[in-house]
Amino acid sequence: MTPRRLALFDLDHTLLPLDSDYQWADFMARTGRAGDPAQAQARNEWLMQRYNEGELSALEAAEFMLGLLAAHEPHLLAQWHEEFMQEIIRPNIKVQAIELVRQHMTAGDMCAIVTATNSFVTAPIARAFGISDLIATDPEYVAGRYTGKIYGTPSFKEGKITRVNQWLTGMNLSLDQFERSHFYSDSINDLPLLEIVSDPVATNPSTALRDIAQQRQWPVLDLFDRNLDLKS
Repeated sequence: MTPRRLALFDLDHTLLPLDSDYQWADFMARTGRAGDPAQAQARNEWLMQRYNEGELSALEAAEFMLGLLAAHEPHLLAQWHEEFMQEIIRPNIKVQAIELVRQHMTAGDMCAIVTATNSFVTAPIARAFGISDLIATDPEYVAGRYTGKIYGTPSFKEGKITRVNQWLTGMNLSLDQFERSHFYSDSINDLPLLEIVSDPVATNPSTALRDIAQQRQWPVLDLFDRNLDLKS
């Protein structure tokens, strides 16, 4: 039986009080695994600034972020990611975010995380929230190595709609089959998906999204402060 309601969650600054993409790149730079640390951190800051301004493209982000994966053997990346989870992510999984997800799961809603951050970084985080369905930007993987390229449609801006529809189609479902569809997000970049669900929720929103939510009388949910990195 198809659940009557759908709950979609952005990840960075929505379920987490930080940006996992930014923090992963910073972690790799600080530990000397991203080339020159100062150059890598400067590039990371620049990408976040571009994102904040609504000017970042998926290809710009991939060149740097997925390049970090292509430069190393997968077994090392897996080891480092566990360090990253222990040092950065797990201490920042807040009870109020867990409770939000639990409320939807307890109600029997179909749940998924829909994030622009790549699936290597975010799959373990989704599991930590107990969410089995993850829609993320997928890094291309060929012959046992990441290539540094995007596989398929990036889960970013309008691409999130494409990827959600592909996910639902794979289960012989469509968005209009649900009585209610929620999407929780902090970012103006998620406006395309927020505009097509029945229940958009501006969650820990950036100033730009908060202004739109107030204009359109969308609910605003503040789970925590936006103070752990630069993404807005």
